[in-house]
This record gives sequence, structure tokens and C-alpha cells, in this order.
Amino acid sequence: MKSSKAVVLAVFVLTAGAAVLIAAQGPPAATPQAPAAATAPAAEQQGGRGGRGGRGAPAGGGGFANAYPQHAQAAPEKIAAGKILYDQNCAFCHGPDARGGEGGGPNLLRSEMVMDDQDGELIAPVVQSGRAAMPKFDLTADQISNISAYIHSFRVAGYDLSRMVPTNIVVGNAQAGEAFFNGPVGKCNTCHSVTGDLAGIGGKMEPKLLQNAIVSGRAGGRGGFGAAPEATPRTTVTVTVSLTNGKTVEGKLDHLDDFTVTLTDANDNHLTYNRSHDVKDVVVHNPLQFHIDMLPKWTDDEIHNLTAYLVTLK
Repeated sequence: MKSSKAVVLAVFVLTAGAAVLIAAQGPPAATPQAPAAATAPAAEQQGGRGGRGGRGAPAGGGGFANAYPQHAQAAPEKIAAGKILYDQNCAFCHGPDARGGEGGGPNLLRSEMVMDDQDGELIAPVVQSGRAAMPKFDLTADQISNISAYIHSFRVAGYDLSRMVPTNIVVGNAQAGEAFFNGPVGKCNTCHSVTGDLAGIGGKMEPKLLQNAIVSGRAGGRGGFGAAPEATPRTTVTVTVSLTNGKTVEGKLDHLDDFTVTLTDANDNHLTYNRSHDVKDVVVHNPLQFHIDMLPKWTDDEIHNLTAYLVTLK
């Protein structure tokens, strides 16, 4: 046993000594047939989509240099046009940098379909037809081509901080928005005043919240559009209930469905009536009903113009 151990130890020492010698001498010189400098680019270029050596595989041991190759860049004006369309239609779900947003949309830059797309030809069917969690959009092939050019302008393999800027939704015409505000279509000045409830509104609210307030009639709380939170009477929804016994009850609406109506009367009494047996008619009075009714009637341009005008009120 002692002699066997001695033999093993001698072999180990000789092997280690050879390794040290090789390390001291350095790697063998590159031959003319296989220059070392040429191996990295070759490794980067090999492989296709998916599988070993394909998209996502390390390039010659030096990282993921060619895992997500950059698309050819379109003309600047085409990219700029695509950005406007993307911000208006896509940014909420897919994010301002196309890597996913508030609406839960997926990362577009790492989508296989988007990476295979060249000029919107693969994106168009999805945009125009929609999917389970995505509505269809009434956009032309040229518009989708512009959106595609904008998406392809992002650097996929790295995180481009210079692109992380807030989405600019102020794309309308302020002068046209002022005419709309005071005109027969908008009729905004019949309920609102730029020197009253809307005084300085452009400096109090971000454009995105301001535009949301336009279509909802409020700034997100109970205070009404441009009003202070404590001004609840402005947006209090009331109801008039005509009972089968001939009586009429009025108060603040608490709940309404197909079966019951619940309200709080002037004496702070909570009253609930069965609509099938006790109620003859229910009339709801919502101060924001005009905003609810106008949304399907106003065009996107009118809303954008009005936003651009209200932003100037500072």
C-alpha cells in the first residue's frame, strides 16, 4: 500500500508540474490558418433563431453581443411619426420604452414576432384584429409601418436610458382647443370658467391627468373637474324614486342595481326599496352625465386640442 501511494503521488506531482510549466509558457501562438482575433466575430455570427448557438446564445464567450441584433433604422421623420402614434395607442400597455407598461402589456422588444418583423408586416394583423387581452385598432398599414419603425429604433440588447423620457401627450393645437372650449360643440364654458374652477389648472395637473379629467369630468377624486376635494356637492349623484304608493323620495344615491335602490335622504336616513314591488320609476341625476355622454361623440383631435389649451392655463 505504501508503494502504491508513492506512485500515485509521483504521478500527481509530475502532472501538476507540467501544468505549471504550460501556464508559465502561455498559450500556443495562433497559427496563420486560425488567427485568434477572428474567432470572436465568427462565434457571434453563428447560429440562427432559437436552439444552441441561436438568438440569446453567448457570442464567443464574450457575453450576448449579437443575441438581439439591431434593426435597420428608418428615416427620422418616419420614426417621429411612429412615436406619436405609439404614445397615443400603445404606450399605456407596453410602456414608453416598449418593455411593458401600466396596462400589463408584454415587452415588445423581446417578442419573437416583433424581432422578425421588418416594416410592420407581422405587427399589422395583430394591431388591426386584436387579441384576447388587446383591442383592435383602426390604423392603416402606413401608420403601423411608422409604429414599427419607432419600435425598431430602440436598442434591444441594452437599456437605453436616453429613451426613458415621459410620454408627451400634448400633441393638439391650443388655439383650436380654446375655440372648442368656448364653441357650440364643446360647450365647456357653460359649466367651467378659466378664471374660476379652471384657473391655473395647467400648473396644478400633469397633462395626462388633465386629459383624463376631461373625459371623466373629475380630477380623480370627488371634487369635480378642477375643484377642491371638499367640494363634494358638485359631483354628488342624486336620485328621485317614485314609489308605487304615490310618494316620491329624493336623496343621495348610494346603490342602484336591477333589484334595489338605496339612497340617503336629507335627514341622513338610509332607505332601500325593492324595485320589483315598491318602485315605479327611478331617475338618476349625475352632474357629470354630460362628460359621460360626450365621450363617444368627441373626436380624438378635439380632446387633444382641448388638452393642449388647458395646459396653457397656468
